[in-house]
Amino acid sequence: MKPILTGFRNSPDRGRGHARDFRVRWALEEVGQPYDLKLVTFAEMKEAAYKAEQPFGQIPAYIEGDLTLFETGAILFHIAETHAGLFPVEAHARARVITWMFSALNTVEPPIVEREAFLLLEKEKPYFNDRLPLLEERVRKRLSDLSSRLAAREWLEDQFSAADILMITVLRRPAGAQLASQFPNLAAYVLRGESRPAFKRAFESQQLREPV
Repeated sequence: MKPILTGFRNSPDRGRGHARDFRVRWALEEVGQPYDLKLVTFAEMKEAAYKAEQPFGQIPAYIEGDLTLFETGAILFHIAETHAGLFPVEAHARARVITWMFSALNTVEPPIVEREAFLLLEKEKPYFNDRLPLLEERVRKRLSDLSSRLAAREWLEDQFSAADILMITVLRRPAGAQLASQFPNLAAYVLRGESRPAFKRAFESQQLREPV
């Protein structure tokens, strides 16, 4: 049975791969797992039937037989555990990859999302020009630390992993990409991810607009 992944029927990102279901699409393409796509409207996302699958009325939800998951980190962890290719075999390397997965979602992404929301929602506020540099500095500090840790490495660990999917998709968010471009090794890291065949297949799959 193919898993079912939910996504926006009309995505706010207009197919640029910023919606969170894209992370799961990319992971499934990397491991060669076919899947079906269930596209939902914003109204459907708030209905009880959908919230039984995704309690917070967001995307994505991931349904695999009698297993239903939400939160992209948990979904990628499950995919990596049940398919070869996204977790190292060696135990310590696997633990480090899991650490980087948490880091992408809990350390790097939050200040990027905060800046993104501020730019979208508070641009007309009188305090906008005073607060924006503070938010940008928070993002820049995270990116600087990540850039130093990545250094000349190709991936976060010795091989491409689920952590790279999460970190690269975080860095691709518009509010992060604007600042990440200031760090040459981070920009090159994102380009390496975007050059992977599985990334390209996942990106192209966003053109599908009919629900299962």
